[in-house]
Amino acid sequence: MEKISNFITTIIESDLESGKHDEIVTRFPPEPNGFLHIGHARAIITDFESARQYQGYTNLRYDDTNPSKEDDVYVKAILDDIRWLGYEPKNIYFASDYFEEMYERAVLLIKKGLAYVDHSTPEEMAKDRGNIQTPGVESRYRNRSVEENLRLFQEMREGKFKEGECVLRAKIDMTSPNMNMRDPALYRISYAEHHNTGKAWCIYPMYDYAHPIEDAIEGITHSLCSLEFEDHRPLYDWVVRETEMPKVPRQIEFGRLSIENTVMSKRFLRALVEEGKVIGWDDPRMPTLSGLRRRGYTPEAIRKFVISTGLSKVNSTVGTDMLEAALRDVLAEVAPRAMAVINPLKVTLTNYDESKVEYFEVPYHSEKPELGTRRIPFSKHLYIEQDDFVVTKPNNKYKRLSLGDEVRLFHAYFIKANDVIYDDEGHVIEVLATYDENTRSGSGFNERKPNGTIHYVEATHAKKAQFNFFGPMIQGDDDMDLMDRFNNDSWTIKEGFVEEALSNVKPQDKFQFMRNGYFNTDLDSTEDKLIFNEIVPLKSSYK
Repeated sequence: MEKISNFITTIIESDLESGKHDEIVTRFPPEPNGFLHIGHARAIITDFESARQYQGYTNLRYDDTNPSKEDDVYVKAILDDIRWLGYEPKNIYFASDYFEEMYERAVLLIKKGLAYVDHSTPEEMAKDRGNIQTPGVESRYRNRSVEENLRLFQEMREGKFKEGECVLRAKIDMTSPNMNMRDPALYRISYAEHHNTGKAWCIYPMYDYAHPIEDAIEGITHSLCSLEFEDHRPLYDWVVRETEMPKVPRQIEFGRLSIENTVMSKRFLRALVEEGKVIGWDDPRMPTLSGLRRRGYTPEAIRKFVISTGLSKVNSTVGTDMLEAALRDVLAEVAPRAMAVINPLKVTLTNYDESKVEYFEVPYHSEKPELGTRRIPFSKHLYIEQDDFVVTKPNNKYKRLSLGDEVRLFHAYFIKANDVIYDDEGHVIEVLATYDENTRSGSGFNERKPNGTIHYVEATHAKKAQFNFFGPMIQGDDDMDLMDRFNNDSWTIKEGFVEEALSNVKPQDKFQFMRNGYFNTDLDSTEDKLIFNEIVPLKSSYK
């Protein structure tokens, strides 16, 4: 992959040149309380590429400090997504691996007079912290003796208090202009069973305490995180310094990347799953990496998109067109071309022999011979797209089939529409046409120019297929509740046909269906029921 240059790589290069570090070590620290989404892709790619570029390495570390929301299902899904993106962590750790050392470091803080057990209610603590304009007020428990705090903290560990009855707080500065430094909580009580440690612990470290210690233990050189943690950096440095960690990591913040009309709140996505609004975390409408994968996005396209947006110190929002452009660029190189008719209209060639079927050998990609060829049949009975026919030609710019006009069928012959059959409601259900046997594709025939070229599927060998189309999952005004903005019409199903050569496609096989768009074979697709998901339409669509 090409070299990446941004403000983080500038810092890393300076640290290497100065001899501050011999090796670059980064980490990706997700909480295993849901599936990763496209927003996490920037963090993953930034972490792994920043280390890889300088022959360093990256750890995967699960921030499993909140047992009430975590599950092994998410642990596995996160690793699967990272590997799908093309990265392999050197080490896989859990915050829970360090619970004992974190506890001992908290004891050290108590002994140094820098932490205390607070029995204030959550409401009292919130009030005492003040706000940006008003300094905080010291808790009435702040000046407990070291001995009393050691005893109470030990009793917290032994389960002698109820959830919410008390917390361990850092003793820093209740008048600090940085709210994060106003005696933040370090430990809280929770009796939820932990996915990794079971019931061994009933006190759990807060993220702002656990994260810097984890980084220091692992020897992380550059702790890369999103911009909302910038105000937390003084606390990060305070924890590393006051717990007397031998190794000192550096926290660096970068801006989040958002995509227009895409909600990336893990809480909201989880609610969609739990309330049955979607079929699961891998629903093709979801912005999760597993959902994008099922829809047909490629890791190469996501990496290309993320890197193309650059990296800055401010949050940014880009349009979906940037992601779709990256996707088309990748798919154009790797996706075989094939023919599918999504809104079928029957065509009968009245001058073609009923018993005859002929085959044409056609490449999957005219510019990619390595993708191979397939045989496509041609007979008296065909399907074309409904949109490719009108009874009366509207104007001379119309380049498809109409009565009295002639078009070329891809890889086949010229056909001319002569008559139509209507149903009882007046809709065209069949086109009666003739073909010219002297106009076979590749024959060099150029006596006359057809009114455009359209695709088709031979009817007697065609395979029935389901086509899934996805619209925006969220719509409506920004001030509405997100659940009320869920678009119940965001998934449309159509029934059509694909050419015979696609009988044995496998899930995740991708195709450019000529003049329709790029499609991915769904995970539930079988030989008996082919299912294709629209990944992205063609940039210039006929439809």
